[in-house]
Amino acid sequence: MEISKPRIVVLLVITAVTSMYAASKLVPGTPELDYWAYLHIIIAGALASAGSSALNHYYDKDIDPKMERTSKRPIPSGRMAASHVLIYGLAVSCISVIYGYFALNPVSAFFIAVGIFSYVIIYTAWLKRLNTSNIVIGGIAGSAAAWAGWSAATGSMDLLGFLVGFLVFVWTPSHFWCLAMKIKDEYAQAEVPMLPVVIGMQKTSKYILGNTIILLPYSLILSFIPDGMGVVYTIIAAVSGGLMLAYHYKLTKTPTSEFAWKAYKVTAPYLTIIFVAVALDAAFHIPLF
Repeated sequence: MEISKPRIVVLLVITAVTSMYAASKLVPGTPELDYWAYLHIIIAGALASAGSSALNHYYDKDIDPKMERTSKRPIPSGRMAASHVLIYGLAVSCISVIYGYFALNPVSAFFIAVGIFSYVIIYTAWLKRLNTSNIVIGGIAGSAAAWAGWSAATGSMDLLGFLVGFLVFVWTPSHFWCLAMKIKDEYAQAEVPMLPVVIGMQKTSKYILGNTIILLPYSLILSFIPDGMGVVYTIIAAVSGGLMLAYHYKLTKTPTSEFAWKAYKVTAPYLTIIFVAVALDAAFHIPLF
């Protein structure tokens, strides 16, 4: 359970399921989904997230002991052998793609594979220890979960589905940089070039604010494209995005690890709220125009 990072599993499954439900209601010609379809995306999504997380544990086994936040993970604490974690991660990741292919459809399986590749190869193995853009590019892994859910319902990808999934990519930097500010010293000790380590707390807080300034209008664009989101989504997106913006503005005035942690706690629920809003809007769709 621990190497699977269950909290991340739950978050990504929520994005996949809500996207799948929304697509079934908003995309013309999409057949009505039964409970089995939702069960399939839950299983495939959970396996993909769990396998990716385990491989992240395996690859980071050398730096995890250097950080207090990760030093008690199963591998550095000696509770699991690294080889067992590697086998588990590879097996579960492969099963998730195969399961998605047969239980859902090839397009959904493709996005499941994209999510695994983005998190394990692009973020964990390549960019995390190399460049401050690590978490920005790594955000594609979260978007892939939403795309997998959308295409599981439709068998394809359209503009609205792409934009809904891309919300995760746009949100990720604001979310993760707040955490990076909180544990800046640990990342520095592990020699991981997270943004606060490289450019400092003040500049990072401004990057966070700038990213949220992009996120808020981006989230509202979904309501103004043809056949886009409706009133329910627009109201929730505006309120939740506005709250994030206010906290991140305050963070630029108090760029401390303590306030960054408060901002992180505000930023963290946003993704769940916005994707529940997508599903609610699909269920009670009231067009803006």
